[in-house]
Amino acid sequence: MKKSTPVARLTLPAALGLALVACGTAPSVTAPPTPAAPLKAASGASLGQCEALVAQFRFEQTALDSAAPVAAGGLMLAGQPVAAHCLVKGKMHARKGSDGRDYAIGFEMRLPQTWNGRFYYQGNGGVDGAVRPAEGALGGGPITGALVQGFAVISSDAGHTGAQTAVFGLEPQARLDYGYQAVAKLTPMAKALIASAYGKGPDRSYIGGCSNGGRHAMVAAARLGTQYDGYLIGAPGYRLPNAALAQLWGAQRWAPLATPGATVKHPLNPNASIPDLGSALPAAERQTVARAILERCDALDGLKDGLVHATQACQAAFDVVRDVPTCSGPGNGSCLTPAQKTTLAQVQAGGKAANGQAIYSAFPHDPGIAGSNWATWKFVNAVALDPLSVGTVFTAPPAAPVNFATAHIDALLGAVAATSDTYRESGLALMGPPGHERPDNLLPLRERGAKMVLYHGVSDPIFSAEDTRQWVERVNRSQGGQGADFARYFPVPGMNHCSGGPATDQFDLLSPLVKWVEQGVAPQAITASARGAGNPAGANTELPADWSPQRSRPLCAYPTVAQYNGTGSVEAASSFTCR
Repeated sequence: MKKSTPVARLTLPAALGLALVACGTAPSVTAPPTPAAPLKAASGASLGQCEALVAQFRFEQTALDSAAPVAAGGLMLAGQPVAAHCLVKGKMHARKGSDGRDYAIGFEMRLPQTWNGRFYYQGNGGVDGAVRPAEGALGGGPITGALVQGFAVISSDAGHTGAQTAVFGLEPQARLDYGYQAVAKLTPMAKALIASAYGKGPDRSYIGGCSNGGRHAMVAAARLGTQYDGYLIGAPGYRLPNAALAQLWGAQRWAPLATPGATVKHPLNPNASIPDLGSALPAAERQTVARAILERCDALDGLKDGLVHATQACQAAFDVVRDVPTCSGPGNGSCLTPAQKTTLAQVQAGGKAANGQAIYSAFPHDPGIAGSNWATWKFVNAVALDPLSVGTVFTAPPAAPVNFATAHIDALLGAVAATSDTYRESGLALMGPPGHERPDNLLPLRERGAKMVLYHGVSDPIFSAEDTRQWVERVNRSQGGQGADFARYFPVPGMNHCSGGPATDQFDLLSPLVKWVEQGVAPQAITASARGAGNPAGANTELPADWSPQRSRPLCAYPTVAQYNGTGSVEAASSFTCR
């Protein structure tokens, strides 16, 4: 990575060009709705009896298994002791599935002894299947979380257990719970449990998560518009079936470039192996691509510092085939072969069906391609995980996991949009927020004062930051060009999927969301920090050696870009302004 070196400011024509590229489509001429007044701030309460909740609480189709106090410091989050709280575990809608297996929506809630009057639904990642600790933590290395801030927090397995992960998509109700119904069932129950514990329900309710958790939050905005006041949406896989198909499509194109016969361990089965697709574009070659991107784009935001903040301008400026060094013979790490460059350009474009139909969104070019998480998703999970979800969860009717090498992508594009007598909702309808192509259905939510904050790693290799940006643009058009009054998007340069990569991936977007909802203060610049050596949240080993371990940068509300002020430490967020 290059040393941090100030460069000349953009000329006026260049700056105008950057603004045009960043702003995207022109706003609609529809008259914008009137901004809603801030919602009333939450007020706190103290917890009553913890253990008594098991016998005291009653809710339809709900059983509490336990309620036990947790002393202050009994749970730690990013080096911070969590205050005393009550840990409640239970399940909803226990049943015998059509496949003869036992199903239920398992959950845990953590209820602070001193409660701030707010409820947080923690959406979890992957295909769910596990009740993760209800901490309400977000960001690559969380500096805080909803529980630490005094929220009552719920976490769930979305209706199936890890033991059912390979087969739950074959059970019709289990796939519906995973798609959206578990959140709809848990939300009123959780609010009732809070009322039982504190003598009052939550004044304000929030939902958030990253990856599939971000998808849960985005879907809730469309389906449960009256239930939540704030939505914290990270790297949302709101078109998860399309993203999974793009993974398979890409794996098929990397396979011919991989070392013949080379294998790596299967991430879920240590006794099995999968083809080593990573040998098609090893770490040294990905570093070469990252250097080429920096050479072309690092200065576009006014400072050469190993980060590309001007993401949209970079897409116009960088070309894989032209700008990455070409090998005249076999690859040696400092260049890419013509076949590698062609394949990388195709994969970054999101893939195309035989008839030219786009499979998924394009992926932005960003130096975070050097991150190990990028390679894991493109070369390992594309072979080990995506065939499972495509075959058993997203297609109708579902079948066995597909073989990535022989999968017929065009046929699968039809299958994820199909329904049957048993599976009455397609994979696309099951997983996505209704109306995401034209999100007019968010207008009532906006009119009552609810807010949305989105974030996405620019180098996310599985769910594209460009897909999120385009959704934000559609929201903006649906709201007369005034979408930022209701929804704001914060791209994270260099960051991979939810964390990692050469990035400042440690940040708190929940507090600004609460301030926006309850005080009417819209977030514009959020400080994000690097996780250097000694960071209590765990060090990010992929930070460039010439960065300060405490480097900070502002995350800027799109379409503004962090630009160096010309003076001050190049390692401090205070030296940058979102413009």
